Amino acid sequence: MTHRFQRMIRRAQKAPRDTGRRSRDLRARLGAAAVCAVLASGCGGGGGQQSSSRPAGEVDLAALPQATTFTTLQGLPKDPAPHAPVDGTVVHPTTTVPVAAEPGGRPVAALPDKQLDGPTWVPVLETRQGWHRVMLPSKPNQTTGWIPQDGGKLTVAHTPYQIKVEVGERRLTIVRDGRKVGTWTVAVGADATPTPVGRTFLLALLKPSKPTFSPLVLPVGAHSQTLDTFGGGPGTVAFHGWKDKSVFGKAVTHGCIRVPADALERLSKIPLGTPVHVTA
Repeated sequence: MTHRFQRMIRRAQKAPRDTGRRSRDLRARLGAAAVCAVLASGCGGGGGQQSSSRPAGEVDLAALPQATTFTTLQGLPKDPAPHAPVDGTVVHPTTTVPVAAEPGGRPVAALPDKQLDGPTWVPVLETRQGWHRVMLPSKPNQTTGWIPQDGGKLTVAHTPYQIKVEVGERRLTIVRDGRKVGTWTVAVGADATPTPVGRTFLLALLKPSKPTFSPLVLPVGAHSQTLDTFGGGPGTVAFHGWKDKSVFGKAVTHGCIRVPADALERLSKIPLGTPVHVTA
């Protein structure tokens, strides 16, 4: 984690969505590079109070807390099995969808169609009674929620990849269809700012216009557990490169995973929403 990366996160939050050539060009670059096969985009608003223009009982999603890397959500369940494998099902809301604490429950948050100016893709943990339980990118870490399957508002896909980070071994492994495709020695969080363990997912792909420490940054749906904020951002953990190769194999970061150039290139081709399993 670096101050520059966190400033990128903060700017992405403030950037206008549909005004200006610069914003359109950035979204085009993100869409082209982030995923090989399963990216889709949509448009929509956000997500709780009844409006005079809505039927009685309908929830105003724009008034609910938005499930993004910038927010802390309350009243939602934590991941019941943070170290268990998942089957690779990922979903993209083509518009903002409600998030409930249980299937059929009243919405307590809203999952927008975009994250960090790119499309939202989240992993499915389980399915029940027409609802998907998904991982969310908000604080606290390992927050989950239930989103409805119906209404034609979800694009469903499957990622063949699993990303594994062994903090103690300082090792990154990429698996496709159950077969190992690469292993690298990486740098992880220092003792005072450890890399959080548990399962998370690839949230976005950022490409700095003027790269310094890394040409690409891949935020995940987890945050530092010791830093509430960092560099003006929300303390989002990410994969990124590093010019000084001597850091690999060491615990020296603020929580992010610094990876060699060839590993970064491989990661940039993996679909968003792909599960990331971080173990001690």
